[in-house]
Amino acid sequence: MAQEKQKTDAEKAAETEVWQPEPKMVTPGKTFADAPSDAIVLFDGKNLDSWQSVKDGGAAQWMVNNGAVTVKKGTGNIQTKQTFTDYQLHIEWRIPENITGSNQARGNSGVFLASTGKGDAGYELQVLDCYNNKTYVNGQTGSIYKQAIPLANACKKPGEWQTYDVIWTAPRFNDDGSLKSAARVTVFQNGVLLQNNFELKGETAWIGQPAYHKHGPCAIKLQDHGDPSEPISYRNIWVRPL
Repeated sequence: MAQEKQKTDAEKAAETEVWQPEPKMVTPGKTFADAPSDAIVLFDGKNLDSWQSVKDGGAAQWMVNNGAVTVKKGTGNIQTKQTFTDYQLHIEWRIPENITGSNQARGNSGVFLASTGKGDAGYELQVLDCYNNKTYVNGQTGSIYKQAIPLANACKKPGEWQTYDVIWTAPRFNDDGSLKSAARVTVFQNGVLLQNNFELKGETAWIGQPAYHKHGPCAIKLQDHGDPSEPISYRNIWVRPL
């Protein structure tokens, strides 16, 4: 009987090499903040064509000036016309330099990672000035509001632009409406990890406990909190569906 040829190390290594399917080619932006080639640009500083009013589904009424969009108090929340499931999100925001107030009334806004209905329905990533402002820790900057305390306070001074980079995994539901798998989120603020694959307990609740309600793909929503402090601005918003 012929002796079996002994495989070389290279042949053994080749047995565990995977060549297909090849990942798609994505051209990165010139900087970390710039949209890569496969991103959907939601706000480029020019107009709010990709957004609508949550109140009535009409045109978004926030103010666009100098490459930024600023909350126009009293006009309500705005959300994307397009809906998403899982995604990577980049968004930049600025607390006014002349901010006043304290606790939650100091530059309060929010990024709702999935807007599930009117008003503040959905899952909120808190926006707030916590550079030198104490508040309850599950409601400070970078918290998943009333659910997840951020791992750090990475706030810059009011008047400086700040960034959120988010990986959002949407919840899945069974046909009967029960939860199949919970939502998860990873959040970086200004390059600092705040939420590490946190498993959400449900939609944001100001009073009471969070809970899930069956939904499909959702818009991304920005909050007009309505407090008396100076309004928040946003810029350079893009998303990569995953």
